[in-house]
Amino acid sequence: MLYRMKAHFAVLFIGALAIWTPVQAQMATPAEHAILLDASTNSILFEKDADAPFPPASMSKLMTVYMAFEAIKNGTMRLDDQVVVSDQAWRDWNNRGSTMFLRARDVVTVADLLRGIIVLSGNDACVVLAEHMAGSHDVFVEWLNAKAIELGMNGSHFENANGWPAEGHVMTARDLATLSLKLATDFPSLYPMFAEREYLYKDFERNKYNRNPLLARFPGADGLKTGHTEEAGYGLAASAEREGRRLVLVVAGLTSQNERMRESTRLMQYGYRNFSHYPLFRAGETVDYAEVWLGKEATVPMVVGEDVAITMSRRQRAQMEVKVEFTNPTPAPIQRGDKLGELVIEMPDRAAVRTPLLAGQGVAEVGGFGRIGAALEYMLFGSAGAETPEQQPQ
Repeated sequence: MLYRMKAHFAVLFIGALAIWTPVQAQMATPAEHAILLDASTNSILFEKDADAPFPPASMSKLMTVYMAFEAIKNGTMRLDDQVVVSDQAWRDWNNRGSTMFLRARDVVTVADLLRGIIVLSGNDACVVLAEHMAGSHDVFVEWLNAKAIELGMNGSHFENANGWPAEGHVMTARDLATLSLKLATDFPSLYPMFAEREYLYKDFERNKYNRNPLLARFPGADGLKTGHTEEAGYGLAASAEREGRRLVLVVAGLTSQNERMRESTRLMQYGYRNFSHYPLFRAGETVDYAEVWLGKEATVPMVVGEDVAITMSRRQRAQMEVKVEFTNPTPAPIQRGDKLGELVIEMPDRAAVRTPLLAGQGVAEVGGFGRIGAALEYMLFGSAGAETPEQQPQ
């Protein structure tokens, strides 16, 4: 063989960027389960027992809302559709836990039911909507579990549409964060319902205020849902957006409404105050060049196919190592978009972030005497005989 392929890496340095430090080393929370993520980079800023299933109480109503939002988006249901409250739904859920105060044979719109779920946390509203969508509550629960699998929520299982305590009805903090983020990003025209602070159904003053403690106290808060039962304690799936940067928080297993309010506010403040979003490369930007073996071009640019950014602590400013790993030289022919290597971002106490590096242009293979000449040149001079981008005529 006239040449030997070899693994190659280059080390780049990005100045004035923060080293990742696990937030767990600096933070503690009385919540039994918690997760805080930055949606812009899908970075986990804090987590505690985030993959352990627990009874989610009314936070599981978010799954029912997701199903309804999806149906509205794809046109199979409309906000102004009228729904008749069945006698069965009224008998089973009249004044049972949180309620919208629906009465048997009331005619109510889908929009009213959604506000009854989101703002009032109505157990009755969930079941009435489930019957409307699927024909029966039991069939709708099957839909919920199928959708959870589809969304990758593998730690969740539903026994009902409203989170009423039932053996085997569980979710994880990570699944709730996944679901919360999808509600915020997949349904921009419907998601603002979660920011509504009150809703009055037929003058029932006893239950009209949104229980989400962040809506009135934390600037940028725009959702999502509280939960509470004696077994589950107090929980919250929350989200806020400031200057285009969205954080999602889930806490569960707190001991009181006040503790839920204090802890959710504190963790959200921590995320915004101590972490920032750092863009490193833009989609299509050249990161490095690879030499080309037996190609009509001496080198090929390696580019990133999408924006590369990371969320890191603001408090720790230090050098961060970024490597380019690839096989050098790369044999021709090369098609534009071929994967040539990886951009590797390494930080202490965190798994390396790897992004594919793609050929920024195609390179044809030389033929005939060109192949012979290139082989002789490589035998005599090695890779040093190839022109670098700086050596090529401008």
